Amino acid sequence: MEFKDLEIFQMVAEKGTITAAARELNYVQSNVTARIQRLEVELNTPLFNRHNRGMNLTPEGKKLLVYSEEILSLTNEMKKVIQSKEEPAGKLEIGTVETVIQLPYILSAYNKKYENVDMSLISGVTEELQEDVLNHKLDGAFVTETELHPDLVSHDVFKEELVLISDMKETSLDLLKREPFLCFSEGCGYRARLEMWYKDENVKPQKVMEFGALETILSSVVVGLGVTFVPKSAVSHLVKRGVIQCHTLPEKYSKINTIFIRRSNSYLTSTIEKFIETIEQFNAETI
Repeated sequence: MEFKDLEIFQMVAEKGTITAAARELNYVQSNVTARIQRLEVELNTPLFNRHNRGMNLTPEGKKLLVYSEEILSLTNEMKKVIQSKEEPAGKLEIGTVETVIQLPYILSAYNKKYENVDMSLISGVTEELQEDVLNHKLDGAFVTETELHPDLVSHDVFKEELVLISDMKETSLDLLKREPFLCFSEGCGYRARLEMWYKDENVKPQKVMEFGALETILSSVVVGLGVTFVPKSAVSHLVKRGVIQCHTLPEKYSKINTIFIRRSNSYLTSTIEKFIETIEQFNAETI
């Protein structure tokens, strides 16, 4: 069994078809098919159910997927460990919640200093990003501070003030409680804070509308679709333009920290070590 066989197996499991997996891996379909068949012969068990719509994992395939993810993540970790401590290089996969306005400054400072690092950025909500870090899918992530899994450690980035925002029509907090709540999916730290406020106020939003992008949420607030709860720094440009208004909630709900998380049991490579160092430098300069 080769590592490449496991990589191909994982891609087919993710994409659900040989065609899609081959396209993603830039392989010919016959090669992907042959590698999967060879893996099934070697393990003496079918790994996929074949049907007209594609392929899905058998119970044995699901078991292999757990082990293959662990094996490949350890292989990736091994590659990182042998990197030079002097010069960061290789891949750095970082996750972030969408509203980290200061993030471009951190990324720019790091990228200019360490040009041999191939950095990728994935956005999501706090709970999903924590899971991705724990499951070795990400090297680290910027999330809103919450109760952390014991296998994670955190580094302070900055403090945020959350504000409830609405369009420019005359209103009050009592009236805003009845407006549709525009938010990210479950697992978002900002959503959890506003839901806590609703609960303490004995209010149930008449409508909750989930969106996948911050810009869509903000544009929807501007045209009067509903309200949302976001960092004040993320909407300062809209306040200056006079297209939204901010409403302050008690500190219990509005004060929140953005942190950078990573696995506590992972080897601290120079690539991630220098990234954390860049965060700390940024933090010191903005205090």
